[in-house]
Amino acid sequence: MSIFEAGMLIGFGVAWPMNIIKSLKSKTAAGKSVVFQWAVLAGYVCGIINKILYSRDLVLVLYIINFLMISVDTALYYRNRALDRQRVREGK
Repeated sequence: MSIFEAGMLIGFGVAWPMNIIKSLKSKTAAGKSVVFQWAVLAGYVCGIINKILYSRDLVLVLYIINFLMISVDTALYYRNRALDRQRVREGK
């Protein structure tokens, strides 16, 4: 197990809950990049596949937790984008 890889994933893991809370509170997709989010998701998928195929260790759990958190934030992006469109239709 690489302590540095685990440290990186823990660092990102601390940031995602803050992003999720911001997405929940703001109720807007403004300032978010869904392309960035999908790129990060793809990176986590690659990390998960690498761990499964070549280096099964506990770091895999960190990849999965991070993947799930950014998945939630990505889903919130789409919800917030729908809310933004609804506000535009209603003239708010």
